[in-house]
Parts: sequence; structure tokens; C-alpha cells
Amino acid sequence: MIYLGSVAGSLLSTLFIVFAIAAIGYLVGGIKIKGISLGTAGVLLIALVVGIVFSLCGDKIGDSVTLAFTIGKTKITLYDASIKKLFDLVSNIGTAMFVTAVGLIAGPKFFRSFNKSMISYVAMGAIIIVLGVGMTVLISALGGMDMATGTGLLAGSLTSTPAFSAAKDAAKEISEALESKVAAGYGIGYLYGVLGVVLFVQIMPKILKVNIEEERANFIAAGTVVLQEDDKKRVDIDDFGFFPFCLTVVLGLIIGAIKIPGINFSLGSSGGTLVSGLIVGHFGHVGKINLRVSKTTLNFFRELGLMLFLIGAGVPAGLRFIDSFSPWYFVYGIILTTVPMIVGFILGKYVFKLSIFNNLGSITGGMTSTPALGSLINVAGTDDVSSAYAATYPIALVLIVVSANLMVTIGCM
Repeated sequence: MIYLGSVAGSLLSTLFIVFAIAAIGYLVGGIKIKGISLGTAGVLLIALVVGIVFSLCGDKIGDSVTLAFTIGKTKITLYDASIKKLFDLVSNIGTAMFVTAVGLIAGPKFFRSFNKSMISYVAMGAIIIVLGVGMTVLISALGGMDMATGTGLLAGSLTSTPAFSAAKDAAKEISEALESKVAAGYGIGYLYGVLGVVLFVQIMPKILKVNIEEERANFIAAGTVVLQEDDKKRVDIDDFGFFPFCLTVVLGLIIGAIKIPGINFSLGSSGGTLVSGLIVGHFGHVGKINLRVSKTTLNFFRELGLMLFLIGAGVPAGLRFIDSFSPWYFVYGIILTTVPMIVGFILGKYVFKLSIFNNLGSITGGMTSTPALGSLINVAGTDDVSSAYAATYPIALVLIVVSANLMVTIGCM
């Protein structure tokens, strides 16, 4: 066996694959049909395709893939690596960057806006998750699928990596077969789980014929926060704000690693970095040290993080997609994504009286959909919608993680 030379061999390095997916994904995401586009979610679509190609053309041992061909008696290896190990790292870095940026953006306004609408956001998050869990249990009880697959499907339909992790850990304690079923369900539900919410936040304003410019002006005016004069007199550690950003990530990872005894629950990297981002964004300094990060830097980290997250999650999901695909499970996944989203939107509009942007922001938080928030920001033309996402996301995260654990533990015993 020989490995391809340094020039050609590098063409199929993981680094090359990541940036190739990004380039093609943004190209696909930029295509608009009647004003609707996939945006950054185009990156996910291409990542899934790459994962599927790996599964069809490569030799798989678990999550490790080898792509090779033979010329005469010479075997030339193009790619040989653990997909899970490498792309999980890409996904984790992306998640930390995106969610930290969202927290820092929302932080200055988040705690100042605690009012009656906060109760609405908490209720929205709880309703969406409870409805999703209830439908999963019902479908399983009617014989549509086993609980392990159903739990994975729900986690995928809500694009919730923490819930997937919690369900896998619980299933592993029972048997490896159940763990595989959880992973299969997650892979099936994930595709529509991302694309469905991304398209929803773009389609609803068009269906309701919302005047985006007018809504944006009113939305920004209602949420304007004036920085205190003292904020302009702090000491900057670096010109770009990398120090406070990286510090926030570190604090978030520490917070996310803390486990609550008894139920074995933790916020994980996504929940922890969101909390730390909100706290650091709110206070904005430690003594004379400025911890505020410029909007330009935060927008860059947010988009880069989202791109890496989609690539890191998409390739492994594509790798499992063909083996685990079932038409009925895919239909169930569509139901688990769509029904809670529509019910939540109706309640937000007619019961909680939320504005269109706050309503959709809360939906993305309740669905724990990182990609959809990125899409909504582009639709709204302002990242102030992050506040509604940040208000709804924590309760949704806690409920889905705890529910995933209990569904597998109780439903599969």
C-alpha cells in the first residue's frame, strides 16, 4: 500500500474537505427561489452529501472511513481518518463560537428586558418541547417506532446535540444496540430538523405579508440600549476583542461542564457558552478591563461558528444517513419538527402577542435551532432577534436534555 504524494494527498485532507464544503455550500445557499434561500444551511446540505458519499464509496469501520482505489497492484489511499473524532472537533469549535457570539450580542439587552414577555418566552420553550416529547411518546406507544429511535429522532428534529448526547449516554448504559438506534434516529431527523426551521422563518413573513423594513425599524427602536459613558473609558486588551471573546468561551465551557447530581444533567458547551455570553455581555467589564466585543467581530465569529457547526454535524450525519434511513421515520421526523413549530408560532402571535421577529426568534430558541437563528438574522436585518432566542433557548435546552434521558431510561427498560 502507498499513500498519495504530498500535493495530491493534501487535496483530500480534512482541512481541504471542510473548506471545500463551505465554498460549495455558500454557493448553493446563495441561490434564491422566489426570495427564499437556504443561506448558511446550504453548507449543511453539502456536508450531508459528502457524508453520504463517504458511506457509499468508502470502507467504514464504525465512524472511520477509508477512501482508496487500486491501480494494478498498487493501492492508493485518498482519505483515511475517523470522521467522528475530526468532525466532532469542528462542530464543537463552531458551536462554541456561534453561541458565545449570540450571548455577547444579546447580553447588554437581555437582563434589562426582563418583563412580562420573558414569561412568554419561557412558556414558548416549554410548550414546544413538551409537545415534541408528547408526540414522540404517542407514536412509540402506537407502535410506530421504538423509544430509543424515537428519542434520537426527536433530538435530530430539534437539532439538539446535548439531547442526542444525553440519550446516547442513557442508552449505552442499557445496551450498544439501543445506542445505535438513538444515533440512527438522530441522523434521520437532523436533515429536515435544520432545513424545516430555516425555511419556516423565511416563509412565515411572506405568508403574513410582513413589511420587513417597517417591522425592523419598530423592533430596533423598541430594543435600543444606550451604553453608559463609563463603558467608553475601559482598557482594551487587544484591538479586535479576541481576549474577552476567548475568555467568555473558557468560562462557558467551565459552566457547561458542571453536572447536577442525581439527574446527571449539565448545560453542555452550547448552554454554558450562552450563559457566559449573556453574563459577560451584560456587565461588559471587570474593573477597568473592557470585555465588550465589537459588533463586527461578533458577526464574524457568529457566521464562522455557524459554518463550522453545520459542517461538523453534517458530515457524520450523512455518514449514518443511508444505513439508518426509513421513509416512515423520516415522516415522523417532519411531524416532530413542524407541528411544535406551528403551534408555538400560533400561540406566540395570538396568545402571547409577540411581534413577528420576537415570535420567530422564540421559535428558533424553542426548537434549539442554531442555523435557523442565523437565517432569521438575515431575514430581519438585525441581530436584535438574538434576545428572544437567548430567552427561550435555556428552558428548551434543559427540558429536552432531561426528557431525552428519561425517555430512554424509562421507555427502554
